[in-house]
Amino acid sequence: MLKMITRTLALAALIGSVATISQAACYADYKAKRDNPLKLHYGVMELPDAACASTQAAAAQISARLGSQGWILLNVISVFDASGLGQRRDSAGEYYLRY
Repeated sequence: MLKMITRTLALAALIGSVATISQAACYADYKAKRDNPLKLHYGVMELPDAACASTQAAAAQISARLGSQGWILLNVISVFDASGLGQRRDSAGEYYLRY
């Protein structure tokens, strides 16, 4: 009985770790603008897994979200995982995970 419980717990831990890996967060940092008057901003955005495959996929997602708020995407700087969030927080300021 103890062996069965140990195996079940080990299997649960393995499944939990695989689920965590497959749900790893993806983020991108970008530059955007608004016209009349000109405003620029640097931001960081969380993206769905489908948008993490390439910079072009990320750009499509970011452009759509920003466009709904009147911003125009200038460029995607990089796509990264959660380990890169801390170093970008201060630079992004109010646009850190805003959209």
